[in-house]
Amino acid sequence: MTEARTSCDWLIEAAWVIPVLPAGQVLEQHAVVVTGDSITAILPIAEARANYAPVHHVQRPNAVLLPGLVNAHCHNPMSLMRGVADDLALMPWLNGHIWPIERAVMAPDFVSDGIALAIAEMLRGGTTCCNENYFFPDAQAHTYARYGFRAAVSIPVIDFPSAWASSQDEYFDKGLAVHDAYRSHPLLSFSMAPHAPYTVCDASFEQIRRYSEQLDIPVHCHVHETAQEITDSLAQYGQRPLARLDRLGLVNEHLAAVHMTQLTPEEISLCAARGVSVIHCPQSNLKLASGFCPADALLQAGVNVAIGTDGCASNNDLDMFDEMRTAALLAKAVANDATAFNAFSALHSATLAGAKAMGLESKIGSLEPGKQADLICLDLTSPEATPMYEAVSQLVYAGSRQWVSDVWIAGQCKLKERQLQGMDLERILATTRQWQSRIQQVQRP
Repeated sequence: MTEARTSCDWLIEAAWVIPVLPAGQVLEQHAVVVTGDSITAILPIAEARANYAPVHHVQRPNAVLLPGLVNAHCHNPMSLMRGVADDLALMPWLNGHIWPIERAVMAPDFVSDGIALAIAEMLRGGTTCCNENYFFPDAQAHTYARYGFRAAVSIPVIDFPSAWASSQDEYFDKGLAVHDAYRSHPLLSFSMAPHAPYTVCDASFEQIRRYSEQLDIPVHCHVHETAQEITDSLAQYGQRPLARLDRLGLVNEHLAAVHMTQLTPEEISLCAARGVSVIHCPQSNLKLASGFCPADALLQAGVNVAIGTDGCASNNDLDMFDEMRTAALLAKAVANDATAFNAFSALHSATLAGAKAMGLESKIGSLEPGKQADLICLDLTSPEATPMYEAVSQLVYAGSRQWVSDVWIAGQCKLKERQLQGMDLERILATTRQWQSRIQQVQRP
């Protein structure tokens, strides 16, 4: 008598499954079994068919299945400012263009509409989780929750008034209220998000450290982004920014330090010893000529190195496949070593390392039974994907977001055969064009 098969929601088959853990493993002709929001099993296809009765059976015989990509640093509302001020250095870009535009248009609807546009782009590019860093966390949380997208919502802190808050106390009080309102949401987590050492005072950093420890959430902060930042910090505080953060008790496993282009060997060792995560944004750093993060030296020292795109105003996209490739190639040039930051290191940085930087490594970032079912499927039938000798290298060095065919977040299908599910793309694009007109009015002298 044949044994009854176990019911499940999804049985997703692929020619190759890349679980990320164990490191370097590629499983051929395997299936991922999903029940509810979680992965139940990863089995050879024949065994999975024999043992499970799925509600949805997805067969992708010429595809690769892997964890959803994790964008470990972004400013997604700034998708509405894609390309507004190109070919400028960081401070002229911020002071002369970005901050004036934000003062004119920043509001909850700007944040919500920018995030909706970003979610559409990220899903179409295989990103299933992002680490947000912007104002109006209430609008952030509402929008990510509305579309069922996994995100770390930022609790912003900066030393000058904004449309979100007028004082330091208000930044903390309003941000923490949003945290309390959404703390049990299954797809949302939070981080303290001080803008940078040059825009946040010691007293605020001390409060940030206390809240980070009490709530057990990351501190998501731009650190050592440019050489000028180091010079200014030495003049004002007599310390490099990382040393100042260390003095204030913030250099620890909660710190997710973004950019880190200006590092000494001693600072790399400090980050490794304290469990700091470094979030590498190579394309933004290149475009703004901010410097080069020593990604391979950090990896060799044992530092958790994640990858982020930064915002569309400085990148100008949210393409994590392109970011992976840039990270791998740039690291080889910086290290003067063709073996540096290899393909698997790049994929790990774009998945599990990003999850770790956000405190989510027990939930996402790899395909393992019990973890959340955040998965992406890439079709490898195009001429650009052929021939295929080694799956991980193919994804990192030739891969394209155009190959992404299907996406799931917590077991919910978000992209099906390149079509967004549950999103009105035409409405989102029409709204974006309205914002473009408003921003163009602000830019005109």
